[in-house]
Amino acid sequence: MATLPPSSAANFGPLELQEVRIGFVALTDCAPVIMASRLGLDRKHGVRIVPCRQASWAGVRDKLLRGDIHLADMLYGLVYDVHLGLGGPRRDMALLMTLNRNGQGITLSRQLAARGITDASALAAAIHAGERGYTFAQTFPTSTHTLWLCYWLASAGIDPLRDVRRITVPPRQMVLSLRSGAMDGFCVGEPWNAVAAAQQVGFTVATSQEVWPEHPEKVLGATSEFVRAYPNTARAVTAAVLEACRWIDASDAHRAEMARCIAGPDYVDTEVGTILPRILGEHADGLGARRGDAHPMRFHADGQVNFPWLSDGMWFLTQFRRWGLLRSEPDYLGVAREIHRIGLYREVAEALEVVAPAGTLRSSTLLDGMVWDGSDPAGYARAFELGALAG
Repeated sequence: MATLPPSSAANFGPLELQEVRIGFVALTDCAPVIMASRLGLDRKHGVRIVPCRQASWAGVRDKLLRGDIHLADMLYGLVYDVHLGLGGPRRDMALLMTLNRNGQGITLSRQLAARGITDASALAAAIHAGERGYTFAQTFPTSTHTLWLCYWLASAGIDPLRDVRRITVPPRQMVLSLRSGAMDGFCVGEPWNAVAAAQQVGFTVATSQEVWPEHPEKVLGATSEFVRAYPNTARAVTAAVLEACRWIDASDAHRAEMARCIAGPDYVDTEVGTILPRILGEHADGLGARRGDAHPMRFHADGQVNFPWLSDGMWFLTQFRRWGLLRSEPDYLGVAREIHRIGLYREVAEALEVVAPAGTLRSSTLLDGMVWDGSDPAGYARAFELGALAG
């Protein structure tokens, strides 16, 4: 392992637990949890992290609620889903920090490319011509991938609620399902878009950072009950994972070492070559072109990545509302404040000398030119031409 930067352990008081099990799915952005353990950053803060690989996001949810795992590298939308009880049992949830930005993708089949469908406008023309039905896969009904896919389709004039069929497939099964012809494309985290391209099964038609540059992705999540019962342990785990994020982003050498580590059979179980290029901001798209990426996956960016912005969580609520996952108007800011543990994060960040922003809202411009800043979430949710609220 590369040399760790000198820093002292934060003192959060006696830890209630000395060992915690953290669930993750085999994706590149599990890296902060894995590296916190592999680099010994967990032991530095007095706790032992045991990474526990799960087969699906439903499995992550169920084991977290049963207490089989203590925390999880979670889909942003899944934290909100459970807190609101949208797709299953309701439980008060806690979002401790954001783990990464960017780094997901939308892949179409090579069969579509053979028919000249290599971008969103060509796909829209084929769908609206009524040639046949089209099926696309997402990783979970309230996942970030569902929302990136829906946003991208809608931006091209394709109604995700009426014009296509959407199915849920676990990340690791995406490439096999595409190869079998069960679907025409999917949205998933890396490295599975890269794997599809390398195996000439599909091609990357868009990245999630093209939909929303510097978007939030996975988060460190737990139940509110866990954070209340084990507050010092929650702080120590957050500190270890935050240090891992900082370590990964410190240099390309660290990113390369991280890729070699998580490619192993206990974690993502794939080739380093399918992980590293997209982390470094360049990738083969599966159609013979190499693309540069101004917004590759990032884990720290001087703490901007990791801060649990309230506006980020509120955006997911606007999209839940837009696509009919929420049937009534939520208290956007109130729900975000219930879930995000900003005070805990600021305490940990200060102990590690990581700068935390003064505010809690940020502004972004998405693919279709819509500006999101958290100021009018209800109006934003209703402003789209396509969606459950349209018309």
